[in-house]
Amino acid sequence: MAVERMDDVRFEIARPADPSIEIRVNGRPLQEHAADIERDYDPSLAGSYAGLSPHVVGSIHHYLGRPRASWFQDGDTVLLGCDCGEWGCWPLTAVVVVMRDTVRWSGFRTGHRDWDLGDLGPFEFARHEYVRALGVLGPYLPE
Repeated sequence: MAVERMDDVRFEIARPADPSIEIRVNGRPLQEHAADIERDYDPSLAGSYAGLSPHVVGSIHHYLGRPRASWFQDGDTVLLGCDCGEWGCWPLTAVVVVMRDTVRWSGFRTGHRDWDLGDLGPFEFARHEYVRALGVLGPYLPE
């Protein structure tokens, strides 16, 4: 029986003086994964995302299926905001589902554009590693 490979996620704090939460999946910034799909729609806008301010995220629970920032208000979680600095200008969202052993990001969408991001993800992470990765946010977000 083949063992399914889990994706790898890293949360990082960029600019500690004016913190921004950056996300890397399988060694690449999440916005680069999005850009791979979005180039077919508009190469000049593809991947135009930036990390979120801890103020927007509020707590680590945002990444554990209880989003504080939601664009579509249907259970989506904003993972990245616009590179202009306003998260609601151009958000990248996904459905975050926390299961017993895994955390899954799927159903990626972007606000303001009717682009099909169906080929982005899904990403599935080992839950214990995912929670450990969230640990770097501890000084910036309450549990």
